[in-house]
Amino acid sequence: MARVLITGCAGFMGSHLAERLVARGDAVIGIDNFDDYYPRPIKEANLAQLRACERFSLVEADIRDADAISNVFAQGNVDWVLHWAAKAGVPPSLKDPNEYVAVNVEGTVNVLEAARRREGTRVIFASSSSVYGVRNPLPYREDADISRPLSPYAATKVAAEALCHCYHHLYGLPVMCLRLFNVYGPRQRPDLAMNLFAHRMARNETITLFGDGSTSRDYTYVDDVVDAVLAAMEVDFGFEILNIGSGRPIRLDDMVKALENAMGVRATLDRKPERAGDMVHTFADTARARELLGWQPRWTIEDGLRSFLDWMRTQPAPAEGAEHADGC
Repeated sequence: MARVLITGCAGFMGSHLAERLVARGDAVIGIDNFDDYYPRPIKEANLAQLRACERFSLVEADIRDADAISNVFAQGNVDWVLHWAAKAGVPPSLKDPNEYVAVNVEGTVNVLEAARRREGTRVIFASSSSVYGVRNPLPYREDADISRPLSPYAATKVAAEALCHCYHHLYGLPVMCLRLFNVYGPRQRPDLAMNLFAHRMARNETITLFGDGSTSRDYTYVDDVVDAVLAAMEVDFGFEILNIGSGRPIRLDDMVKALENAMGVRATLDRKPERAGDMVHTFADTARARELLGWQPRWTIEDGLRSFLDWMRTQPAPAEGAEHADGC
């Protein structure tokens, strides 16, 4: 039985990770500050099954609070840290970059500091495809130049990866950075495009598309991400960076058509110019993950959409006026 600390455990991916780990017999300590980026009841619902399990415990704390994070580690050995807590979303990072730096960079330092003081602790960090910017050839390889991010959010992920490398280089802390590509599925954040579009299409409301529809995203089903994390926990590593994506990018207009076909509705579109900070394409080269982890994605977009829509139909609609984000 491993003892696993998950930051951001009440969120979309964090709660899926926690459930899978508890189900296989691990002890999970979850940390979350229930940030008001979206409503707390959504996050509480994510934790509903976990709270009934004796192998799960929750600490309500902010990763910006170094003492609080250290206190969690002081309660017992931590074998693994899955660092998923972050301020997410590109558009809001343009409006409040200081907040993004405080959480995504300073908070990451606090987690790494606490981890490196506990011998035997290993870290898996949730990075993002947004680090690749627009100047790299497709599909994106892990050795591409990430020195020119397009948004404060992306820049904080670049900085956090650099810090992860420093902590490995200076202290020998084993760290694996997983660059996640546009993760979707049940419990998806309410501001993510697929979730927002599906709710509005179900109510025959207009959806906003930025650009001409030719932008594309490498949509990755959440169970494939969890599989990758569990595979990473079975290998030895020092410092690694791996892409985790489907390797099958889909144009924005084709994603809308896929939703139309799955839902049996027609979308009403409001087209607007491209937004500052948005990626043009995301497309993962996953050869390194296949080689090191023996991992490959299993979910097709058709199966993933069916699973997502089954869940979405049970959920309340996102807030009026919400603007969609791309995700990872």
